[in-house]
Amino acid sequence: MAVIRPFKSIRPISELASKVAALPYDVMNSEEARKMTKGNPHSFLHIDRAEIDLDPSIDVHDKKVYEKARDNLNKMLDDGDYIQDINPCLYIYRQIMDGRSQTGIVFCASIDDYLKGVIKKHEFTRKDKEEDRINHVDYCDANTGPIFLTYNEDQLASEIIEAWIENESKRKPLYNFVSEDGITHIVWAIDNDIIIDEIIDLFKEIDCLYIADGHHRAASAVKVGLKRRKENPNYTGKEEFNYFLAVAFPDNDLMVMDYNRVVRDLNGLTKYELFEKLEDKFYISDAPTTEPFKPYKKHMFGMYLEHRWYVLEAKKETFNEEDPILSLDVSILQENILHPILGIEDVRTSDRIDFIGGIRGLKELERRANTDMKIAFSMYPTEVRDIMRVADIGEVMPPKSTWFEPKLRSGLFIHKLK
Repeated sequence: MAVIRPFKSIRPISELASKVAALPYDVMNSEEARKMTKGNPHSFLHIDRAEIDLDPSIDVHDKKVYEKARDNLNKMLDDGDYIQDINPCLYIYRQIMDGRSQTGIVFCASIDDYLKGVIKKHEFTRKDKEEDRINHVDYCDANTGPIFLTYNEDQLASEIIEAWIENESKRKPLYNFVSEDGITHIVWAIDNDIIIDEIIDLFKEIDCLYIADGHHRAASAVKVGLKRRKENPNYTGKEEFNYFLAVAFPDNDLMVMDYNRVVRDLNGLTKYELFEKLEDKFYISDAPTTEPFKPYKKHMFGMYLEHRWYVLEAKKETFNEEDPILSLDVSILQENILHPILGIEDVRTSDRIDFIGGIRGLKELERRANTDMKIAFSMYPTEVRDIMRVADIGEVMPPKSTWFEPKLRSGLFIHKLK
């Protein structure tokens, strides 16, 4: 049973929404954030990456950065850039990318659901990244970026949810704008208590929610909630710090893009020695055209080497279809090429490999392989149900397995912890 509840969102005034909305803090570095916010004092990155308003030499984990984030948030509130809804609401958040839409419900999720495993994870988190967001949430006294959740649409009376969404989306939206990357963002408020209660009851019928993106934000929000509980031993469980900001989309709405690999060298092998080793585990053929090869089914890979594309198809002995992890294409590549042939034991720490999200296109693989790298692999995208299978057995996905698009924008919803 998943527990969700409405909240009084702090959100930008309508005329500033497009200027406030920003990509998640962790998809860019400080230098990129400074460039992205040039000439835009309203960008939410002034809160999410507040170091951009301080001297470039500052440590991004310095206390002054979190204080600046808090001060910037308070200033935007004082200046009237933000308002707070009077009554608790749920919200509908629709994104349209290349004619394809995904529509989610914005709510507050329970930290207890996270602790009990009702909200399931599929990634490890790093302590330093957790500490950064813990401090950010604690100083701002708010969840400033929504956690991207999904659910198995087959488990929910989705036709009822869809009917409510269809009904509510006929009303005038709070926001309707196109961001700089061409993605449309539309937001409606659900302020009818009858509809809110109906949606809350529907979510009680599903077994679990899955984190699609935002593992560090989720872990940090939960740890801040536990910290507040310790500071308030007489807490009732109804306080806002017992909940965190989230958006849940049905799994059938989501698109996972390919997450491709480029490697710096051939680990001392010649091209012919490489092919000889590959033939043990893969069927190899020339790509049908000179254009970048995009795999069109599972267990198929594109390989770019010395200005030519090849097609690799994994032989049956390279994977176990019954194993949620070993059946993944990222596992097949790692266990049969990257580690045993190219000598990359740990993709998390090796400086000989890099990862390129599908949003950047396969021409970027060619560019990298022709400049600072040697060989590139194009991947078939991981499917959402694959992520669920791994999370259901309490395991984690291999590193750099998923690239969700479009990215949720931060700044459209803020959940205060008091």
